[in-house]
Amino acid sequence: MWSDLEPVGRASSGGYRRFAWTADDHTLREWFAAECARRGLDLTTDRVGNQWGWWWDGPGTVDEAVAAGRKALVIGSHLDSVPDGGAFDGPLGVVSSLAAVDLLRAAGVTPQVPVAVTNFVDEEGARFGIACAGSRVLTGQLAPERALALTDADGTTYADALRAAGRDPAELGPDPETLGRIGAFVELHVEQGRALVDLDAPVAVASDIWPHGRWRFDFPGEANHAGTTRLVDRRDAMLGYADLVLGARHVATQRGCVATVGKVHVTPGGVNAIPSHVTGWLDARGADEDQVVAMVEELTARAGEMGATVTQESWTPTTRFDAALSERLRRVLDRDAAVSAPVLGTGAGHDAGILATAGVPSAMLFVRNPTGVSHSPAEHAEADDCHAGVEALAACVQDLTTEGAA
Repeated sequence: MWSDLEPVGRASSGGYRRFAWTADDHTLREWFAAECARRGLDLTTDRVGNQWGWWWDGPGTVDEAVAAGRKALVIGSHLDSVPDGGAFDGPLGVVSSLAAVDLLRAAGVTPQVPVAVTNFVDEEGARFGIACAGSRVLTGQLAPERALALTDADGTTYADALRAAGRDPAELGPDPETLGRIGAFVELHVEQGRALVDLDAPVAVASDIWPHGRWRFDFPGEANHAGTTRLVDRRDAMLGYADLVLGARHVATQRGCVATVGKVHVTPGGVNAIPSHVTGWLDARGADEDQVVAMVEELTARAGEMGATVTQESWTPTTRFDAALSERLRRVLDRDAAVSAPVLGTGAGHDAGILATAGVPSAMLFVRNPTGVSHSPAEHAEADDCHAGVEALAACVQDLTTEGAA
């Protein structure tokens, strides 16, 4: 499976550009459908475009099982990437979930509740700017009209991208029927940090996701000639942007948070032209929600003094995973997978966090990242640790879906 995915969306940097509703995304979706078909999993697609491969060998249909009180356990992740992202962020969770199904079947395990492997669409938000769009729309946390109006860097709207991919934009919306099938969600993900290296552990259980959000800062200016306009006469929009970049680092350090200005658009964009407009995007996160909010408020005030307008594009408060489910996974790993799994918080957002916010009992497993590098071509996980992750996930699925299942 890993070899099949390796060439899809590969960029010259060695990383990946797997963006939502593109040709590469279509290839990834076809790959997922083929893997489900190979295993005899019943493939469905919800109103948003998220894919679900259902494993149910019990009596009746999945919906009949759910109606009888046997809600499904869902595992999986996403296949899209950030610009020039690594191979593991997202795909490791999908591949490991399919491999866990193979392990369980080979061991003769028959789940007493349906199991689904999912591929969430547009988790990274790399093309249209809102992370976890697939799970946000599914759960009603992102209005379909707002999603459809989003545009990419080329001006293509989300609605147009859906049409180009053969989907009807009118179908986009919350899907309570699909959501109602889910009893619990466990997402395996490569660690985005290097805590497990220091702890000498191949797998961890997540405790929570830090609060995080994205803001757009628009700085006004006046276009003029770079060589003939005196400094005193200039209205250079870039100065406000520069203050945002330096201010973000300074204020984040003071408040114990992290802040990143990783995307910028300059108009008119000429080397010899003073910028008339600069748009920069701020990503802000931290363990303490109050400090993150205060940091953004301070940066917004500074930008306002430079004449900027600030638009909040997304915000996710502190997300705590289901404590009972997470503790159960930790005990299972210690007992059945022979892995003493530490409990870690994370500064990265995930679909599991969106489902948790929507009231779905959710948990996460992290697989050790030897360098801690993520969202980069250098992102990596050793084969032995990946195998340990599959075995850990399989042990958790077996515990949650067989005799004594919660």
